[in-house]
Amino acid sequence: MQFLLTLLVAAIAAVQTVSFNSQVKRSDPVLVRAVIDGDTIDVTTFGRVRLLGIDAPEIGRGFDTAAPFSREARDRLVSLILHRWIRLEQEGALLDAYNRHLAYVMREDGVFVNAALVGDGLARVSARVPLSRLPELEKAEAEAKAFRRGMWGEAPQIPSASYTRRSGRVKSSAPKTKTPRGKRRKTRKSKS
Repeated sequence: MQFLLTLLVAAIAAVQTVSFNSQVKRSDPVLVRAVIDGDTIDVTTFGRVRLLGIDAPEIGRGFDTAAPFSREARDRLVSLILHRWIRLEQEGALLDAYNRHLAYVMREDGVFVNAALVGDGLARVSARVPLSRLPELEKAEAEAKAFRRGMWGEAPQIPSASYTRRSGRVKSSAPKTKTPRGKRRKTRKSKS
C-alpha cells in the first residue's frame, strides 16, 4: 500500500511539473538598459523586470541603510547582464505588486542569471509557489551554503565598541565595592 501511495505522489508531481513547464513563456531577445538592484533590471520592450523566485539584499534608498551584500549583488548582476541581450522566461503571475514583470533571466549563452546570483550567495530563494525552475534555484542555494559563499559565509563586519560608545563618557577601570546598603559604588583612586 505504501508503494502505491508513493507511486501516486510521484505521478502527481510529474504531471504538475509538465504543466508548469508548458506554461513558461520565453521572450524574444531584449537588451538590458539598467540594473536597479540585485534582483531588478530595466529592459527594452518590457521595462522593469523583477527576477523570479529570488530575493537579493536591499540597496537602501533615501534614509534606509543598505543591507549587507546588496552592493555586491547589484555589481554582480551588472557584470552578468548590463548592456547584453537576454531572454525572459515568464510563468505564473506576470506582474508583482509594484507593477514589475516577473521573469527568469537567461543570457544568450545559456547562463541562468537567477541561479547564478543565488549560487554566488548574493541572493536567496524566495519562491512562494511551485515554479518549474525551483529545483535549480534550490540546488544553487544549497551549494552556496555548503561552500559559504556571499551571505552564507562570514558575518558582515560590526562596528567596534568605540564607534558605538557615547562621546564624552569614558568607562572607569576602577574596581567596584559594596556600600553598606548592598549597592555598588565606584572606588576612587587617590591622587599622589
